[in-house]
Amino acid sequence: MATERTDLAVPDFEAIARSANQLAEAFRQTAAASLKPFEQAGQGGAFNGSAFQGPKLQGAEEIDEMTRTLTRVAETWLKDPEKALQAQTKLNHSFAALWASALSRMQGGAAAPVVQPEAKDKRFAHADWTANPIFDIIKQSYLILGHWAEELVEKAEGIDEHTRHKAEFYLRQLLSAYSPSNFVMTNPELLRQTLEEGGANLMRGMKMLQEDLQAGGGQLRVRQTDLTAFTFGEDVAVTPGEVIFRNDLMELIQYAPKTETVLKRPLLIVPPWINKFYILDLNPQKSLIGWMVSQGITVFVISWVNPDERHRDKDFESYMREGIETAIDMIGVATGENEVSAAGYCVGGTLLAVTLAYQAATGNRRIKSATFLTTQVDFTHAGDLKVFADEEQIKVIEERMAERGYLEGARMANAFNMLRPNDLIWSYVVNNYVRGKPPAAFDLLYWNADATRMPAANHSFYLRNCYLNNTLAKGQMVIGNVRLDLKKVKVPVFNLATREDHIAPALSVFEGSGKFGGKVDYVLAGSGHIAGVVNPPGGKAKYGFRTGGPAKGRFEDWIEKATEHPGSWWPYWFKWLEEQAPERVPARIPGEGALPSLAPAPGTYVRMKA
Repeated sequence: MATERTDLAVPDFEAIARSANQLAEAFRQTAAASLKPFEQAGQGGAFNGSAFQGPKLQGAEEIDEMTRTLTRVAETWLKDPEKALQAQTKLNHSFAALWASALSRMQGGAAAPVVQPEAKDKRFAHADWTANPIFDIIKQSYLILGHWAEELVEKAEGIDEHTRHKAEFYLRQLLSAYSPSNFVMTNPELLRQTLEEGGANLMRGMKMLQEDLQAGGGQLRVRQTDLTAFTFGEDVAVTPGEVIFRNDLMELIQYAPKTETVLKRPLLIVPPWINKFYILDLNPQKSLIGWMVSQGITVFVISWVNPDERHRDKDFESYMREGIETAIDMIGVATGENEVSAAGYCVGGTLLAVTLAYQAATGNRRIKSATFLTTQVDFTHAGDLKVFADEEQIKVIEERMAERGYLEGARMANAFNMLRPNDLIWSYVVNNYVRGKPPAAFDLLYWNADATRMPAANHSFYLRNCYLNNTLAKGQMVIGNVRLDLKKVKVPVFNLATREDHIAPALSVFEGSGKFGGKVDYVLAGSGHIAGVVNPPGGKAKYGFRTGGPAKGRFEDWIEKATEHPGSWWPYWFKWLEEQAPERVPARIPGEGALPSLAPAPGTYVRMKA
C-alpha cells in the first residue's frame, strides 16, 4: 500500500469559522433553489377540472419501493424470533472481535483485521483508514454491518426471488449512500483536506451543488464531467459524413469513404435510442464507426430523434418501420443495393432482432447478416435492471409517462448509474461537493450525461414485452399482427457480449444466442457494456476477447474451453463480416447519389437536449 501522511497541520480556526458562516448561507440558498420549482408550480399550476397537478419529487417512487421491499425482508426475520436472535448474536460476535482487535492495537500488539474491503474498492485506499485506529474501527464497523445485512437478505426465507433481487439492489444503494467515505467527519482524507483548506473545499462544493440543482430544474443532476469541454464534430461525433434522409423518428447518416473501394454490401448500424449514437464515434482514436469506414465499409447510422410529447404514440413497430425498414429503403435509393448487413447495439440490437424475426415471417429478408453488440433477446438473466420491471413499478412509470408522453432522460440515466453506485454516483458526489473539485473532461462521461427521452408507447412495450414477460424469447411477441419466432432467423449472427456487463450480462447474451435459427458466433470481450465495445486495435487495446464455437451448454463450460485472444475484437469481427460478402465496388460518396445531403454529420437530432 502506498504511504501517505498521517499527521495533521494545525487548522486555521478563524478561516473555518468564516467558511462555516458562508456555508450556512449557501446552504440556505441551495435549499431555497431546490424548492423553487415546487413553489412556482403551486403559484402557476392549472386545475384540469380536478386536483392540482404539481411536480413530483424525482426518486420518490423508488424510495417507497425500497422501503416496502426491505420491510418485507425484515418481516421474514421478525416472524422467527429464534433465527433473529441467532443473526443478532452473530453480529455481536463480529463487533466483539473488532473491539478485541482494536484494544490489542492500542496496547501496542499486532492484530489482524476482522474484515477487509475488496481489493477493487477504492473508497478506503488512503493509508489513514488502516493506520489510524479510530478510522480503522469506523471502516471495519461499516463493512461488518454491510456484510451482515447482505447475509440477512441472502438467507431470508419465504420471499420470492424477484423480491430478494430487489432487496439486494436497494440494500446496495443504501450501503453506498451511508458509507463513511462519503462524509467529512468519518473520512480521514476529507477531514484532512477540510482542515487544511479551512472549509474552502466545502464552499466550492456548495457552489457546484447549486449549479447542478439549477441545471436539473430543482432536481440534483450530479455532474460527471466538464459539460462545456466538447463540441460535436470537433471533440465527439467526429467522423465525416452527411445526413441523407430525415423523418419524425430518425436521421440517416452516410459516412464518407476513406478507401478507394468498399464492400459492395452496405452496413446499417442501429444504436440504442436510450442513449445517443455517438458512443460509437467519440474521437478518431476510439471511433468504431471511423474504424469501420477505414476498413472499406459503406457505413450508415441511424440517429434517433430525442422524442417529446409529439412522439408519445411511437411504439416498437414505429421504430422498426420508420427506423430500420425505412433506413434500408433509403440505403437502396442511395446505393442501389437492396441487401444490407446490420449491427445493433444494446436495445438497438433488440429492435434489430425483432426486425429480423418480422422479416423472416413476412419474407422480406433484406438483412443478410446481423451483428449484435451487448444485446439481449432473452431477458431471463437480464441483471439488475429487472429490479424496476414488475407490474406495480411499470404501472407507476406508465402513469408518469402519461403526463407528458415520454419518460424523462434523467430517470433512465439515474437507473443506469444505480447499477454501479460507488463508481457512478458517490465518487462524484464526494469529489464535487465535498472535495470541491470539478470533474475532469471525459468524452465518454459527456456522452453518458447527454440524456435522451423515451416515448411512452415504445418504452411501455419494451418494459412489458422484454423485461416483464420476455415475449420475444418465448415466441409470443406480436408486431404488426405477426407473431415473431427467432428460430426462423437463419442469417449469420455475430453476437458480442462483455464479461463485466451490468446492463446486458454475458450469461444473458449467451442464453439468447440459442434463440436464433442459424449459425451464431458468440464472442466474449473483456470489461463492460461500453469499454468492452469501444476497445480499438493498437497499443491502447486494453482488453482481450474469447471465442469458443457455438453458445451451447453451460456458460461456465463455454468460458473454460474458449480460446483467449489479446487485443481488440474489431479485426476478428471485420474478417467475419467480410467473409459474408467479400465483393468490392468503387467507394460511394454520400450526397452524390439519388439522396442529396440534408446536413453534415452528426446531423441535427443528436444535438437535441432532454
